[in-house]
Amino acid sequence: MLNWKLHLVVLVLVVIAEKIGNFTINLGIGKVVLLPMMYALIMGTLTCLKSVKISGEKEMKVASSLLGVTLMLLMAKYGTIIGPTLPKILAASPALILQELGNLGTVLIGIPLAVYIGLKREAIGAAHSVAREPNVAFIGERFGLDSAEGRGVMGVYICGTVIGTIFFGLMASIFATYLPLHPYALAMAAGVGSASMMTAAVGSLSALYPNMADQLAAFGAASNMLSGLDGLYMSIWLALPLSEWLYTKTYKLKYGELPPSVVEKAKEKEE
Repeated sequence: MLNWKLHLVVLVLVVIAEKIGNFTINLGIGKVVLLPMMYALIMGTLTCLKSVKISGEKEMKVASSLLGVTLMLLMAKYGTIIGPTLPKILAASPALILQELGNLGTVLIGIPLAVYIGLKREAIGAAHSVAREPNVAFIGERFGLDSAEGRGVMGVYICGTVIGTIFFGLMASIFATYLPLHPYALAMAAGVGSASMMTAAVGSLSALYPNMADQLAAFGAASNMLSGLDGLYMSIWLALPLSEWLYTKTYKLKYGELPPSVVEKAKEKEE
């Protein structure tokens, strides 16, 4: 907490990122929106290079310990945003309320694929959700961010922050152009709990359907808000237990034996 060098570096990077602001790239099939959060993350990573010698191992360890605190502050902010909008949530359609069930696809596809390419329990943290801030906080509280599950969720979180906005912006444009899906449905699908990803996708959709821009933004924001509200409970009650079960089955299928963690738990119960 008293590492003033770290706080000064963070302040400078945040000011620079905010000064740059949003940057839009036209790619023909759609628009990609780059946001200050991505600039800050990239610049922060560059300060850790040995050739730069700005942030060393000491700063990285302190920053890691402060991550949980900052995430708790962010969750508190989510609460202040969600509370006043509860009437809107209650008035939302069943499709909006139940849209979180679609995120279970990350478990069904991600866990087998992650185990197949060689990940162990990192697969659970990486694939139990889309790994946004509430999910990082959840895995950090359940397993610790220095655990295998913590490394998995942080890896996906960083990848999503760096390339997620680009991917979402392009994907929304491609889906809107080539798939018979209503723009409202695509806007709802964009609200996975990440403001940057939702903004990129809705920006691309709004460019394609300018007469629906306000409605698309409303559906995207409502979906994103609901993801922050019920997405965490979906992870606690369904996604994480399903991830644990599917990881055990996939691991046994690939290696012909149960995961070491399952074997250790079984021995502890016997004792």
